[in-house]
Amino acid sequence: MLGFRLRRCTDRGGVWPRGDWLVLKAAENPPSLPSGVETPTSLRGRWWVAHTKARNEKALAWDLLRHGIGYFLPMCQHVFFSGGRKRRTLIPLFTSYVFFCGDEAARRAALATNRVCRTLEVVDQERLVRELSAVQHALSASADLEPYPHAAVGRRCRVRAGPFADLEGIVVDRRARAQLVLEVSLLRVGAALLVDADLLEPVD
Repeated sequence: MLGFRLRRCTDRGGVWPRGDWLVLKAAENPPSLPSGVETPTSLRGRWWVAHTKARNEKALAWDLLRHGIGYFLPMCQHVFFSGGRKRRTLIPLFTSYVFFCGDEAARRAALATNRVCRTLEVVDQERLVRELSAVQHALSASADLEPYPHAAVGRRCRVRAGPFADLEGIVVDRRARAQLVLEVSLLRVGAALLVDADLLEPVD
């Protein structure tokens, strides 16, 4: 199991911006990765996980970008109704979590934004980067990802062809189109996508 240690920050009290991701226009959303970075494997340094205050994920990403700190904030499309109209926006795939990369100074800078409740120290760095890269692979292939809010139980399989080729995950529902969960083991959650069952092969 992927281990971690918690580092807490103190709430300074007062009022902080809510970072209301539901009302942001497309141009106001931060990029999932900093400009010029195509995959989490391109970032150098130690990875941390920021557990943010409510609806502060995007605001934290903007703050990290301004500080020159590498991060990954995967997002998925959310459909809602407002004023009798159907609207679409991007929401964080993993609610209240932002992944960032850097040294101890970068961690302190993230805490200093007053948008972070605590940071998770990642023990198995390679595993986290591998899992985040799988999520980014799916997003870059235009996967319709949905949050999977608990640990997945099922058979591990690999996609053998198509735009999601080489992705590995846990099959939790196998029909003509199977639900494949890309795990983020540290958080005991995942991101689910639908894949043609014929394209899956078991991983020994």
